[in-house]
Amino acid sequence: MNNHLGTDIIADESAPRAWLKWFSSEYHELNGNHIDVLENSPSALEFARLVQISRPVLIKDKFTLSKGQDLGVSRLSNGKWSNDYLISAMGSRLISVAVTPNGRADAVTLGPDGKLFFAEPAVEKMTMESLLDHLTGHEESNGDDVSAETFYLQSQNGNVYSSRFFQGLDDPSEFEPLRQRIPSEVKWCTEALDRPPDAVNIWIGDGGSVSSVHSDPYENIYTVVRGEKHFTLLPPTDGLYLDERYYPHASYVRGQNGDLTLQPSPGNTPLVRWSSNMNPHLPGQLPPEAHPIHISVSEGETLYIPVGWWHHVRQSGTTVALNWWYDTEMRGMSWVMLSYLRAMKHVPLGNPKDEENNERVN
Repeated sequence: MNNHLGTDIIADESAPRAWLKWFSSEYHELNGNHIDVLENSPSALEFARLVQISRPVLIKDKFTLSKGQDLGVSRLSNGKWSNDYLISAMGSRLISVAVTPNGRADAVTLGPDGKLFFAEPAVEKMTMESLLDHLTGHEESNGDDVSAETFYLQSQNGNVYSSRFFQGLDDPSEFEPLRQRIPSEVKWCTEALDRPPDAVNIWIGDGGSVSSVHSDPYENIYTVVRGEKHFTLLPPTDGLYLDERYYPHASYVRGQNGDLTLQPSPGNTPLVRWSSNMNPHLPGQLPPEAHPIHISVSEGETLYIPVGWWHHVRQSGTTVALNWWYDTEMRGMSWVMLSYLRAMKHVPLGNPKDEENNERVN
């Protein structure tokens, strides 16, 4: 381990990248490539210590989710989140579902004229029964785009409980009937952070959907209640190895012929900063200097993803997951350091020819 910072770390590269490589190497030397595993849910004090360390933790304690109960109090019941239960509970209510032609929502996609775009999914309203009918339950994509339309419940907007719920200004939820089984908070997390979550979400999909590698400004408690999720995690210090670029924005829309097509956003829409590495879980897709952690989260298990950690997510079969997003503490050094790691990295345009056209970055 280097005990001082010196000009010797700046070799033939530009200074910013050399410093970032030093951060990555030093962090890995101090922390290694392992992930802590807890057999039982932590106390608030134990979790506060984990947040301070800011490394992912797998919590294997299985639980029953019902309103008013904490996580980790009893074993998950078999079939609790079955198709029959979801359809019966939700009835004819309409829910917002993301649809793509290839299972890659919120990801870099080849669009018109061979140009790369950051593509958001089409969002369509349907019943829970219709969504589940569209899910094939096939095994996860291993890097190849799915050729058929893919449906994924991934609205990410506090679709079960929004921040306004904790302010006493509750908004209607598409998933109101499921609230009786979904706690509004994780008590040991709320106590440790001294704040309620900012959003609580439910995710339902199958192996055709892949979440491209990204990081979030939240402390994330992510619980799988049905199926299995496969995570590739990288520390914030490894962002320089993910080949981030700026891409024009686009969205999938349903055409008159019923097909999904990619529609570029207006020209004054800011470019989107995103990783161009589509398959960081595959061998050889990351530079040898990167330090990915690969972990599967099974039914009833919980993964703590600290703020700023990069994660790429696949899933096996039909899956149901819940997550609680807690705002990060912005005082002190942690948020400043995360911002520094992002700001120091040069990010080029994803379509080099756009350099000549002076595309907007912000």
